[in-house]
Amino acid sequence: MIEQLVQLDHQLFFAINKGLSNPVFDFLMPILRNKYTWIPLYLAIIFFATKWYKMKGLYLVIFLAITVSIADFGSASILKSAFKRVRPCNNIELKEQVISRVPCGSGLSFPSTHATDHFAIALFLITIFRKRWKYTLATGLIWAASIAIAQVYVGVHFPIDITAGALLGSFIGFGIAKLYQKYFALSTQS
Repeated sequence: MIEQLVQLDHQLFFAINKGLSNPVFDFLMPILRNKYTWIPLYLAIIFFATKWYKMKGLYLVIFLAITVSIADFGSASILKSAFKRVRPCNNIELKEQVISRVPCGSGLSFPSTHATDHFAIALFLITIFRKRWKYTLATGLIWAASIAIAQVYVGVHFPIDITAGALLGSFIGFGIAKLYQKYFALSTQS
């Protein structure tokens, strides 16, 4: 059963890494998964949360920072060291077949910390704002999923890595958002 799951994971990996290969994705995917690409978005979230919601917005930013910290630490420091799964681009059996579009690095693969962190952010914001802004759910999920899939496309993660990261991040983001809502319900007046 585990062997079949790993085999399916490898097949899906190559379907994305090689099968979707094209010049547009070759340009776009490394940008999507680059941590510096999203700094303007993070700054905008901080600016607008504190401008529109004052103190509740400041607490929102603090809770969002806590969300990312828990997601990142749980993924990068606890789970990766427990599972010790090698990245596809470092996997001795596969690396000659992998198209590496970014430097591979020496880190471990399972779960994807990019996926964990971005799904945590997305689910936190979706949970807080989905009733207020119509497109929050679709926008948040597409944003986080595109970053996660980019990790596979560039050759640094397997599909199971991003799936596990997405689930973990979603759970953390939703849970911390519910905790935030318990104490700081946002209104358009605050």
